[in-house]
Amino acid sequence: MPFVTIGGITLHHRRIEANSNARPIVFINSLGTDFRIWDEIVSALDGEMPLLVYDKRGHGLSDIGDIRSIDDHVDDLCALIDHFALGKVVLCGLSVGGMIAQGLYARRPDIVEAMILCDTAHKIGTTESWNTRIATVESKGIQAIADGVLKVWFTPAFHAARLAELDGYWNMMTRQALAGYIGTCVAVRDADFTDSARRIAVPTLCVAGDQDGSTPPDLVRSLADLIPGARFEIIRDAGHIPCVEQPEALIALIRDFIASLAPGAETHG
Repeated sequence: MPFVTIGGITLHHRRIEANSNARPIVFINSLGTDFRIWDEIVSALDGEMPLLVYDKRGHGLSDIGDIRSIDDHVDDLCALIDHFALGKVVLCGLSVGGMIAQGLYARRPDIVEAMILCDTAHKIGTTESWNTRIATVESKGIQAIADGVLKVWFTPAFHAARLAELDGYWNMMTRQALAGYIGTCVAVRDADFTDSARRIAVPTLCVAGDQDGSTPPDLVRSLADLIPGARFEIIRDAGHIPCVEQPEALIALIRDFIASLAPGAETHG
């Protein structure tokens, strides 16, 4: 298992090289998950382009660290990209991962070639809704909210037919570090990229599961509407995590989007 310590934070990651000059894609996972949610996507794209997945701070096998704002997650992502000398990258972020991608672009537009923003928004939830979640988790643990969260992560069809996977994702969520989960809830609560989204000047694809109860399609569309020239796509029969529920559909969108980018990617280290 590869680890790297940057700025005092040890991050668990997986880097896959490719025999091409294609743009590297960096995948950023959602709240309460680790980078294994991208397994089907990474497996399909292996060899086509360089890939990097990592457990963000406070999740998976990475250090918990101190999470006070989305900037802490942006710090780690910037450091990873620079550490591996990736040059310009395509960012693919899910939910809070999409907010981290927006935060990185706002800070370092020079290293972002394009963005794929999945089931995310410029502003997610309200202060009240996040404070309620935080208070519940602080007093009762992540287990207290897990069943409700999984109802928006996955469609009723997934709940009915994929019981073993459902158990696995329940385990993944409830075994995240409490401080990492709460800290990232605070980060999402306080993040607002409404103004900066209007200044995004790279090709951007916004994707939503048609049955996402966490960031519904209309919310994701509102993000796409803010970003000049952004493309918006809906994945059918998917909840909040299409990379798990409908990976083939997301893979097709990623390939098509990458193919649409202008040639001339920088050589990466």
